[in-house]
Amino acid sequence: MLYKDLRIVFMGTPEFSVASLEVLVNEGCNIVAVITAPDKPAGRGMQMQQSAVKQYALSKHLKILQPEKLKNKDFIDQLKELKADLQIVVAFRMLPEIVWNMPPLGTINLHGSLLPQYRG
Repeated sequence: MLYKDLRIVFMGTPEFSVASLEVLVNEGCNIVAVITAPDKPAGRGMQMQQSAVKQYALSKHLKILQPEKLKNKDFIDQLKELKADLQIVVAFRMLPEIVWNMPPLGTINLHGSLLPQYRG
């Protein structure tokens, strides 16, 4: 199977994650969905802010999911429906085992520091 044939779910939130997603998109990978943190109020006016990953995903017209809880049944069902072959996680929350083990080719996690010592 060629990497461009893989159904990939990408998970990430901060600016650090965008470069990885951008490489995947530019290489023509089949990103079936992007999972990122829900929008949250920030700044003096407490305006709703989108994550850097969401902003990039919107600019590329990628499907976006923003679950409040990763163990939520509706989210798990949505994730299963994507039939991902592989998940790529970059600077995202800890995944429940059911999410981690879902794709047949596994889940790749990239984190900017040592785990578990410097998580978060």
